Amino acid sequence: MGSAYENYVIFSGNGSAQLASQVAGILHSELGEARVTKWSNDEVRIQLNENVRGADVFIFQSFGNDVSDRLMEMWLMIDAAKRASAGRITACIPWFPYSKQEKKFRGREPISARLVADLTVAAGANRILTMDLHEGAIQGFFDVPVDHLSALSVFVKRLKEDGMGGPDTVIVAPDEGAVERASDYARLLDCQLAVIFKHHPENNLEAARTVEAVGDLRGKRALIVDDFILGGSTLVNAAREVIKAGATEVNACVTHAILCGDAPQHIADSDIAHLYVTDTIPPKADPANKIRVCTVAPLLAETLRRIHDNLSVSTMIDEERKAVENLQAGGS
Repeated sequence: MGSAYENYVIFSGNGSAQLASQVAGILHSELGEARVTKWSNDEVRIQLNENVRGADVFIFQSFGNDVSDRLMEMWLMIDAAKRASAGRITACIPWFPYSKQEKKFRGREPISARLVADLTVAAGANRILTMDLHEGAIQGFFDVPVDHLSALSVFVKRLKEDGMGGPDTVIVAPDEGAVERASDYARLLDCQLAVIFKHHPENNLEAARTVEAVGDLRGKRALIVDDFILGGSTLVNAAREVIKAGATEVNACVTHAILCGDAPQHIADSDIAHLYVTDTIPPKADPANKIRVCTVAPLLAETLRRIHDNLSVSTMIDEERKAVENLQAGGS
């Protein structure tokens, strides 16, 4: 089985140049040359300086900041590739923006994640590659194939290397929505599970107030797992609660480290000993040296290779999961 396209080209917007370059390097390639700047009136300017006619084009973009500009960069790059007769265009969006707004919470609100999905497809994307969506149902917003990866295998390997897991560790879900994810970590690390219940104040939806912790944390190392961190209040409050519940140490594991505003300092001042993150978002300054970055570049590179060669991505995901299970069981 081979590719229907003569070659592939990897481009990146300004939000993910480092990660995209690492992926290209693993594939023994280089980033495609592109101009991604602005005109003097602040409009985004795009020019692809590579021949993409008939090519398999992969366009990387991430959204740690300047989200609106980054979206326009991605959409215009997709449009440029489409108008240059690219054979297929895959939008590689490790952190999908607006995914926290995947439904109407109150009257007269948009479903912003759905609109971003519609506009990405309308721009010309034929396929979507993303990781750890805030809600898996967001895949259904797209009318094109979606490859939804998990950072689980990347994190579990690193956590095992760092001696976490077993009966002295408890996996903590920082809210009810994280229970399924936390359960996967608990199973693969052979740990017990605890849950933090919280609510968001009506006048500040980004703030979070802890209500209570459910689970036996006395004398245990706690590992809080979640999909993303914005301002840090959820993690910081959860860490404080598990320490109050008797945990001897608290660490955290979050796929997308957006870390807005003073979030890095909030983490530095918190009870969290170490925060494990991936590089789906470019790493932020770490004033207390608590952040441990686990790269997802090899996972993304293998996925791109399989997409280009028309091989199964779901099989790769199953193989990754089995490798982690074997590691947990003491296999090779």
